[in-house]
Amino acid sequence: MKTNTITWSLLLVAVLTACSVSYKFTGTSIDYTKTHSISIDKFPIRANYVWSPMESMFYNSLSDEFAQKTKLKVLKRGGDLQLSGEIVEYSQTNKSISSDGYSSLVQLKLSVNVRFVNNTKHEEDFEKRFSATADYDAKQQLAAVQEQLVQEMIDDIVDQIFNATVANW
Repeated sequence: MKTNTITWSLLLVAVLTACSVSYKFTGTSIDYTKTHSISIDKFPIRANYVWSPMESMFYNSLSDEFAQKTKLKVLKRGGDLQLSGEIVEYSQTNKSISSDGYSSLVQLKLSVNVRFVNNTKHEEDFEKRFSATADYDAKQQLAAVQEQLVQEMIDDIVDQIFNATVANW
């Protein structure tokens, strides 16, 4: 009886370790038999207020997102998928006023106009504006927090673009 219980227990352990269910979720809906590459243009700054590092920060983040999360080859031009556009808004607004009448919270806003072309399925083409905001304490100088906040907004917008172009969910 004890041998039988041990045998069944070992058999059960062997079966459970041999059988496993594997889920793989890449977050994309790309048909890699038809779509092999993406070309990403530089997004020039067309906003009234300009912080020049934004252009390269945005391009690098967008390119890295597609390179890391898809099997697509990232090209300068001629891709099966194409992204282009411009940074159209970079602004700051007083979001909150303290009891002494001075600003206590400032909101930064970044907006990017994006044109997406899917050369394998043109019904997915679009032109759309994506935006993100970040807040900072008005007692801080913008120069002290600008790089971090701009990167946070860029990361948010890049996620939005990725989801709108290849995630389709």
